[in-house]
Amino acid sequence: MGCFASKKELADQSDQTHIDEGQYHDKDISNKPEDSEDNIHEKVVIDEDLRQRWEKEQNELKSKLITENTETWQLAEDFEGLQFVGGVDISFVKGDDVNACASLIVCSYPDLEVVHSDCTLVQLTAPYIPGFLAFREVAFLLDCIDRLRREKRELIPQVILVDGNGLIHPREFGTACHLGVLSDIPCVGVAKKLFQVDGLEKDSKHLEKIKNLEKGGDTFPLVGNSGKVLGMALRSCDKSTNPVYVSVGHKINLDTAVQVVQRCCNYRIPEPVRQADMQSREYLRKNFKGSE
Repeated sequence: MGCFASKKELADQSDQTHIDEGQYHDKDISNKPEDSEDNIHEKVVIDEDLRQRWEKEQNELKSKLITENTETWQLAEDFEGLQFVGGVDISFVKGDDVNACASLIVCSYPDLEVVHSDCTLVQLTAPYIPGFLAFREVAFLLDCIDRLRREKRELIPQVILVDGNGLIHPREFGTACHLGVLSDIPCVGVAKKLFQVDGLEKDSKHLEKIKNLEKGGDTFPLVGNSGKVLGMALRSCDKSTNPVYVSVGHKINLDTAVQVVQRCCNYRIPEPVRQADMQSREYLRKNFKGSE
């Protein structure tokens, strides 16, 4: 096995059904669990005081959340005016929950060519607490965005696709929401596995709905026990039968979020996120000493 693990995408290799996606899921990479956060570590010792502080901060940030379209391009036919789409991911060294690579990729739209790449070695020293993954990771993604603002402001993405969830979260404020509010950039959560919250389950009914997704662009809503539509299952392209799970992060509504993700997919995973994953893992291979 190789030495590196992408943040939330795990070893459920059965989810990867097409050879086209082989370049995204390197067979020599073991991947960590998807955004079902309670699976990231088998045993978690929770600092209750820290959890309470983070919950308070999370609630304060959530009060600033916007779940509607706010940008002119979002209302335009064919997203006229949208020029740059970002993708973010954090990849880890296998068996090491501290040393990682934070990656921001910016692709041109609609041709999806990489115009900016930022991969940086980081150390995630904050503890993992279920439901608060963003507190471990978002600061490093914000650093990538801030560097871009300083150095190449003209390439700032108008929307960022996040490898993770937005409203599909125990308190409806996942990593995509957290990043969006702090960066003030529209964000969309794109998860590869269903985060089972508010009664959402990958049960027989859910699997049957997946079977009924006949072509790229087909969707079905993810309705929780609360009655809220938390996100959408999207068959992102004809090449893959497994959906991705799209949820609102910030400054965008669900319909627009789904359209953006689908239009950015040459494979199952939208290109900015796919590139962020591949490039961050390659960066670790080349730059993390003692990894071979």
